[in-house]
Amino acid sequence: MTETETHTYDVVIEWTGNLGSGTDSYRSFSRAHEVLATGKPPIAASSDPAFRGDPAGWNPEELLVASVAQCHMLWYLHLCAVGGVTVVDYEDRAHGVMTMDATGGGGQITEVILRPEVTVADASMTDRARALHNEVHSVCFIARSVNFPIRHEPLIRVE
Repeated sequence: MTETETHTYDVVIEWTGNLGSGTDSYRSFSRAHEVLATGKPPIAASSDPAFRGDPAGWNPEELLVASVAQCHMLWYLHLCAVGGVTVVDYEDRAHGVMTMDATGGGGQITEVILRPEVTVADASMTDRARALHNEVHSVCFIARSVNFPIRHEPLIRVE
């Protein structure tokens, strides 16, 4: 019997949006909250402005898209390092789409598009650098955990 290794992640979500009367009505409270974890700076968060949130705060949908993009980047850099591709710069302008259901009472993320712009050290690395994006999905923890498609539209440049 093989023992399964597990990792745990603990965060605290602290609502800071009581404007004096709590959730007395839909409009009586702020959606402001903080995402907290031991030893890390708080993340000021809210809901999407479409749902009465503060546009200055991160919303859950943005954080989900960011998680997908972060996990992809970290695994991609690993695969490049062990696969002979020297990456010297990486930036991703990730895009997520949320589709509301017919009743307007809920929705779900239906797609994330990653648009990584990768700079490699040598032109001989460009084909391998492009191909490695397709291998990330099988190892990225976040990509393996979500039920929506993640597309990749990489742009590979040479230093």
